Amino acid sequence: MARSRVALSASASWTPLHLSGGRRQDGGEPGPPASGPPPAGGAAPRSGPRRSARAEPRSAAPAPHCPGRGSGGSPSPVVPGRWRYWGSEGPARGFLSPLSSPQLPAAGDPGAGPGPRLPALRGQEDGLSAVPQREEPGQEPRRARPRLLPQELRGRSLDKLYNFADCSGLHLIFALNALRRNPNNSWNSSNALSLLKYSASKKYNISWELGNEPNNYRTLIGRSVNGSQLGKDYTQLRSLLQLIRTYSRAHLYGPNIGRPRKNVVAFLEGFMKVAGGTVDAVTWQHYYIDGRVAKVTDFLKTRLLDTLSDQIRKIQKVVNTYTPGKKIWLEGVGMTSAGGMNNLSDSYAAGFLWLNTLGLLASQGIDVVVRHSFLDHGHNHLVDQNFNPLPDYWLSLLYKRLIGPKVLAIHVAGLQRKPRPGRVIRDKLRIYAHCTSYHNHNYVRGSITLYIINLHRSRKKIKLAGTLRDKIVHQYLLQPYGKDGLHSKSVQLNGQPLAMVDDGTLPELKPRPLRAGRTLVIPPLTMSFYVVKNVNALACRYR
Repeated sequence: MARSRVALSASASWTPLHLSGGRRQDGGEPGPPASGPPPAGGAAPRSGPRRSARAEPRSAAPAPHCPGRGSGGSPSPVVPGRWRYWGSEGPARGFLSPLSSPQLPAAGDPGAGPGPRLPALRGQEDGLSAVPQREEPGQEPRRARPRLLPQELRGRSLDKLYNFADCSGLHLIFALNALRRNPNNSWNSSNALSLLKYSASKKYNISWELGNEPNNYRTLIGRSVNGSQLGKDYTQLRSLLQLIRTYSRAHLYGPNIGRPRKNVVAFLEGFMKVAGGTVDAVTWQHYYIDGRVAKVTDFLKTRLLDTLSDQIRKIQKVVNTYTPGKKIWLEGVGMTSAGGMNNLSDSYAAGFLWLNTLGLLASQGIDVVVRHSFLDHGHNHLVDQNFNPLPDYWLSLLYKRLIGPKVLAIHVAGLQRKPRPGRVIRDKLRIYAHCTSYHNHNYVRGSITLYIINLHRSRKKIKLAGTLRDKIVHQYLLQPYGKDGLHSKSVQLNGQPLAMVDDGTLPELKPRPLRAGRTLVIPPLTMSFYVVKNVNALACRYR
């Protein structure tokens, strides 16, 4: 069996990176989104999660009815962070996408279950927004898309949607319908204004967007909208929000473009010229694989994993040209497009792309990532139709429990392959490092967490060096469970299958202690977390 030895040590120049979200990104209590642009590149040290200067609504919304808790009780924790609802060009059934930072992916709080099913948002009541919907979000068409079917969002359904988010301790981001157009191709805002007034009458604390993948509108409705026009539409929406007291300081995000190919980059440039200062964060979407043709071997290709890094650079270049330091969010990511594929995008194999996404985004300064989706849409979700957690749920839960808000620089030595002129080395052994979460009381401050992706078909050995040498390590090794291998929808942690204890109780995630100085052995085709205890790293001792 082929083996390699890799020496790893913590860099002397620790690089902290603050990552924002609806909750404090180290897993603390809910707070408003951070305000103000981050330093360019996101690499400068920061003192910890910042509070927004944004004023809350003057009068609080009525307390929602939350099943499972009494008056004054704490929210039922489901998925910390923010949730985004596509109320315009989303799928034919309403769904939520968990919106959270790279170090807080969608996973329940300790002791929380994956949460209740959402109602289908159909029917008509209160004269709220008519919502044309397409079949799948993010799909790159090779054929004509199905005809859009007009549907309507009723007030009762919006109430249920907001109640779900509020009871779960989440912040809701609602995407308004951008497909309603005037004869001169400007946005017809009359429908959106009705929805804004209704939600304001309920004093709902919501952030807003306009549309979804506007670069695909010609395919959807036979009418294109260029970046400059969408920028004017966003300016119009901002003016509407300022007229409504409840939303005069609400956050606005966009343009939520698709993959940054040449024409999409030009679209973004046009948008940024007009509305770069209007939005609070610039958003785009990324899908790794066409879900109609995906194979399990695709999830192991390093070239595929590296496509996200190239896209980040393209988006950052445009944004920093027009509004240096503006926040950038990956507001739509799925392992596969077209809603995913059964036994692939909901399998253990998809975790390689998901964990690599979280590591890349954090290291390159992206504040927020949206995962498509939590449940009830395609096969990219985190729980199945019976609310049983899928592999990416457990991966996300471990990430949240162990990973803190500061990203650390590491040095890896001992790679077998040497660079050649004109050849790019694409690593099959990927290692990321963060300070361990401050809210994990099993570890003292100053501990660090490594998370490792081994795409090799042989096991690899890692020898900790420098300040990490001779420290006790806790191993959290995730492997597929059962005979299906990489296609499995069940996982085991350190050899023990993971499953819900009951409908509302997660199992204990027990580490495997490794003696001090022991070489880490990484099995083939696995993902793993290693907490190096009591390192007393200076960057990790303070928030």
